[in-house]
Amino acid sequence: MKTPTLLIAALIIPGISPVAAEDLNRPNVLFLVSDDLRPDLGCYGNAVVKSPNIDAIAAQGLVFNRAYCQQAVCSPSRSSVMTGARPDTTGVTNLTTHFRKAMPDVVTLPQLFKNHGYTCRAYGKIYHGDLQDPPSWSPEKEQSSLRGLFDSQTFTVADEKPVKLTKTNRGPAFRKTDDPPNGGGEGKLADEAIAALKELKDESKPFFLAVGFHKPHLPFSVPKFYWDLYDREEIPLASNYFLPKDAPEFALVDKPEMWNYSGVPDTADLPEDYRRDLKHGYYAAISYMDAQLGRVVDELDALGLRDNTIIILWGDHGWKLGEHRRWAKHSNVEDDTRAPLIIDVPGMNDKGAKTDALVEFVDIYPTLADLAGLPLPEHLEGSSLKPLIEDPNREWKDAAFSQYPRSHKGKKLTGYSMRTDRYRFTRWVHTKDHSKVEAIELYDHEKDPQENVNIAKNPENKALIEKLTKQAEAGWKGAMNP
Repeated sequence: MKTPTLLIAALIIPGISPVAAEDLNRPNVLFLVSDDLRPDLGCYGNAVVKSPNIDAIAAQGLVFNRAYCQQAVCSPSRSSVMTGARPDTTGVTNLTTHFRKAMPDVVTLPQLFKNHGYTCRAYGKIYHGDLQDPPSWSPEKEQSSLRGLFDSQTFTVADEKPVKLTKTNRGPAFRKTDDPPNGGGEGKLADEAIAALKELKDESKPFFLAVGFHKPHLPFSVPKFYWDLYDREEIPLASNYFLPKDAPEFALVDKPEMWNYSGVPDTADLPEDYRRDLKHGYYAAISYMDAQLGRVVDELDALGLRDNTIIILWGDHGWKLGEHRRWAKHSNVEDDTRAPLIIDVPGMNDKGAKTDALVEFVDIYPTLADLAGLPLPEHLEGSSLKPLIEDPNREWKDAAFSQYPRSHKGKKLTGYSMRTDRYRFTRWVHTKDHSKVEAIELYDHEKDPQENVNIAKNPENKALIEKLTKQAEAGWKGAMNP
């Protein structure tokens, strides 16, 4: 099954045309997803977080410094990635709607690979919750999610008494478990993925293996080993622990999902010790996930499959860790919309490179299809990142687009957010009548990278807002470079 690197390189080196499926054995795809993962990784410049395995992938691939999801919550983001379409097209802006309601005949990303001879299998969280899509996989059955591992009524906490769960089956937001380093839910998920790789190696056709890690999603239930990697006093707290000045009151959620867990103080202004524990737990969860992800990639190496496998790692969206005195996602701010994206392609020239190009998760579908030499469906609303992999410094999109729905005082609103090289520009419009603008946000990343001051109401920015409004109304098609 192993194909010479030279043939794989022919798929990506400029001047060499992609070859047909019948002409060579196409590259495998290892599709790695991490839930609620923000770019707090060593390869993104965080010197505190311990993420050696993800950093090792980055050292062989391309790190996208400015990659943005289409909506900062699980199902809408994942639906956009898997269909290659944006939330207004998929119809998915919540956690209950399936994309096939609006796009019944859409060919999903893995489905495209399956239709071209790949074995497509999935483990863990790829689609959200119960919103599975059997046509995506071969054989056509729901992905293995290991959901049962998280339904027990008690969790053993290291050096403490068992913690009783609440009526909603949700215990504390963070806990140290007495699981071994490679135990627990993420360990079992890695075990399944490793077993799958061994089976796939013996098949006569290429594979698309999707592995969806649950961490660092809440609860931060992590083996004690990973807690002990960190000194909580050395973990810096958010420096902008305050609401952004002059932002609309509905831009950020007051007390989101974290308050569904027991023991969380009933206030948006959490005590400093609790904030430090939360961030400690989040970092420990990253290291736990990183270790299990590393086991899967190590097995890929051990089986001799690495030289013929595209590896992609992405987090479905970011996550606030006290920035703006808020937690979790559910907004259009930079901390929520920006997430990691790393791609390692066999034969690529600039290993370990980074790019500051503005890219979007809706680009993932066309990128993987393009790299594998598969035809791109007409419905796609992103663009292949293959040219950036060939030249990380080339000119690229003028903007990346995200959105988030909000109810405010009986009004149904949608915040359409545009990230340009310098600005974040968000227009809150009435969902059914975009001509009605409820509020505008404008942040200058050159002067205010944390988005602490909304400057939309400053009179001197009137012309700038008019210019950005035209750019936003032109949308993603207008942002494409020729």
